[in-house]
Amino acid sequence: MLTRRSMQLLQMLYEKGKATNTYSLHVKQSDLAKHLGISRQALNIHLRKLRNLNYIRTGRGFIDVTETGLNVLGISLNPAFVFIKVSPHKRDEVYKKIKGLVIQRSFRIAGDVDALIIVERAKLDRILRKLSCIEGVKDTKSYVAIEPIK
Repeated sequence: MLTRRSMQLLQMLYEKGKATNTYSLHVKQSDLAKHLGISRQALNIHLRKLRNLNYIRTGRGFIDVTETGLNVLGISLNPAFVFIKVSPHKRDEVYKKIKGLVIQRSFRIAGDVDALIIVERAKLDRILRKLSCIEGVKDTKSYVAIEPIK
């Protein structure tokens, strides 16, 4: 159980904080070095350089790619949102195919539409073409984020 002060601190951090996009990888550095075919020492040199440039954050067992790192990779921080209407008898197949798409996030939702996907703006056209080929997708509506408000 958190104390009143801990709850106050957590609330303040949330309210004063800025929402950011990071991609986290939970991996041992020895495994990462092996995957890249380099020594652990060489990996540490590369990680230090990326950390000093604020492209990544590292900790015990994880590496986060920061917003700055995402920018360097050309990944848009203002995503596109695609709302999808699905034929009721095809939902399971459509959701399975959505899981196979290269997107940031996807959700089953309740309301006038059945699913929401969040995709990098640069990939929107490609994703919409793929969605149009999925049997059971009745309609899509796309919205592009301009900038975060909070």
